[in-house]
Amino acid sequence: MNRLMQRMFNYRVAALIRKEFGQIRRDRRIALSLVLPPVLQLVLFGFVLNSKVQNLRLGVIDESRTPESRELIAALSESRSFRLIGYYLSSAGLTDAITHGKAQAGLVIPYDYARKLERGTPATVQFLLNAMDANTATIARDYAEGVIATYTIGLQSSGLHAVFRQIAAPNISQRGQVNLQPSFLYNPGLVTSWFTVTGILGLLCILNGSVVASATMVKEREAGTIEQLLMSPAATSEIIVAKIAPLFFLLCLMALFAIVIMRLVFHVPFHGSFLLVASGAALCLLSGIGIGTFIATFTKSAEQAQLSAFFVNPPMSSLSGALTPMEAMPHWMQPLTQFNPIYHFGVIARASMLKGSGVATLWPHFLALLTFTVVLVSLSVWRFRKQLG
Repeated sequence: MNRLMQRMFNYRVAALIRKEFGQIRRDRRIALSLVLPPVLQLVLFGFVLNSKVQNLRLGVIDESRTPESRELIAALSESRSFRLIGYYLSSAGLTDAITHGKAQAGLVIPYDYARKLERGTPATVQFLLNAMDANTATIARDYAEGVIATYTIGLQSSGLHAVFRQIAAPNISQRGQVNLQPSFLYNPGLVTSWFTVTGILGLLCILNGSVVASATMVKEREAGTIEQLLMSPAATSEIIVAKIAPLFFLLCLMALFAIVIMRLVFHVPFHGSFLLVASGAALCLLSGIGIGTFIATFTKSAEQAQLSAFFVNPPMSSLSGALTPMEAMPHWMQPLTQFNPIYHFGVIARASMLKGSGVATLWPHFLALLTFTVVLVSLSVWRFRKQLG
């Protein structure tokens, strides 16, 4: 055993090991790839992949306008789970706020709420939830039930023996009860896959576009065909268009096939316009192609392109809100999602397919996605033109 260890770690092997350490130390990209990506991914996933939801925007319709109703509102808004954003005069106004994303939950207190509590008769409080993300809606309902359970103890100590519970619970005819009636909007069945697959579609557009574009560009440089293109009579702009157009066409077919799978396999409803979703996917694909082309202009081999993409694609995926809601992220990370094209496409796809929203509601996200596309494609074309020059 000792002889084997001596053979494995003799002076020649030790010299070679020192040489490899010295080479790694001189190559900063290798050193960074060993340290930075794991640390970055650990921090991002640790903050982003969090099932706890805080500060859900709460809108209120208080038809009772009594001290009892104000105490109930205060109990919900003072917790970290909900944040009161305002009062509404009608259910149509509250529903419209939830539809446009201004509110994520709504509380409707009837006019006879305090009177029924004093008389000991059952009173119903309606709780509206945006259920596009079924997991967030379920957590929010559980939060509301927990807050109301604590509020019930305070009522009992003040002489009002009210019991809050869900409307589906048995024996609702007992006296002195307040029934919590949750209403899940846009996803009554709380199907979790509807939120996930609409977000994954944006991830596929960006990741596949960047990976395929960078791999195609780098392989052509390694094969030496770029020099042959320079010898052809085609102009630089024609070469660039010819490089991007086939990739864009094939990736559009991939996106179309993914939308069909979402509808037929996962039964995602399509209440809005197919053209809106297809246009958003096309812009997302062009953004991905721009990212991949831009990466390819800085790398010399397929391995370097893959390593560079590892610094870009995973952070974009983590900060996209595609797999976890943006509200689950820390407050200092939430503004970063606004600079991510995947986030804006996710909003477009979910709002159009699940809510039926149109251009009048989604135009800010289309504008942001168009801006990202123009900037990324322009940078990639500029770098590619410079490389050809």
